[in-house]
Amino acid sequence: MKNKVLIELIVPEIDEKYDVYIPVNKKIGNVIVLLNKAITDLTNGIYVGNNTTCIYNRISGLKYNVNDLIRDTDIRNGTSLVLM
Repeated sequence: MKNKVLIELIVPEIDEKYDVYIPVNKKIGNVIVLLNKAITDLTNGIYVGNNTTCIYNRISGLKYNVNDLIRDTDIRNGTSLVLM
């Protein structure tokens, strides 16, 4: 799986963690949309993301720009991200 990375996704709003593969050739904004849909499906509609949802690095607190490609960031296998 050279075109995907495995990340730990923390969703504080519902106090859950997920291990998720995300594509490295997509923009952060597109990945946020995909993650919002996936988490909404997994929680049967309990979690509903919106257009202000952002991704942050759990360790550094860095907020990722929605226009950056995943491969151009420091997101690698094992990175822990927070979806807020």
